[in-house]
Amino acid sequence: MSLRKYLTSRVFFGQVFIALAIIAVLGYLFMHWLTFTTDHGHEIAVPNLSKLTEEQVEEKLDELDLDYVLLDSVDFRGDYPKFTVVEQDPLPGTKVKVGRKVYIKINASGYSSVRLPDLIEKTYREAVPTLKALGLEEGTITYIPNLGKDMVLEMRYKGRNLKPGERVLKSSKIDLVLGDGKVSYEEETQVDSTATTTPTEEAPVNEQ
Repeated sequence: MSLRKYLTSRVFFGQVFIALAIIAVLGYLFMHWLTFTTDHGHEIAVPNLSKLTEEQVEEKLDELDLDYVLLDSVDFRGDYPKFTVVEQDPLPGTKVKVGRKVYIKINASGYSSVRLPDLIEKTYREAVPTLKALGLEEGTITYIPNLGKDMVLEMRYKGRNLKPGERVLKSSKIDLVLGDGKVSYEEETQVDSTATTTPTEEAPVNEQ
């Protein structure tokens, strides 16, 4: 049989059909195997781990066939219990595959301390941003008579005067004593006393 007749014969087309059928079956089986091994189409919503301890996180993720990685602790945040999750990645509700790792950060055990900057004779506008940059908060503002209007004269914490360089816990409220731009009564008295002229000495009387 010539090649031309063979390519147009039923035998050839039958073999081609069988070959295509085998390829289709193998492709179908391969796709099912791939779907099974990669768990394609089966995703899990990441739970909300906020304010959970590390032990609770492990227990909750184990139930969902997920894993976790503890990255680090963060500065203490008063709105979260100690040693509980503050941040997580992926975020809650994100769809992930089985075995995915969730990265978490844990709240510290307490506030760290910082050195109090020298705010004496700084203006109020300079003092407040400096406090906030260090994690401190603005407390009560008190004015006393002083020519330096809105100038910091004292720093206090819970009624105690503070000196620059003292250590205080982050998130502490620092009370500021500012000048009101007015002269006090004592200063006015001193100004008045220096302004009065001294009596002139009497001229000696010529003796005759």
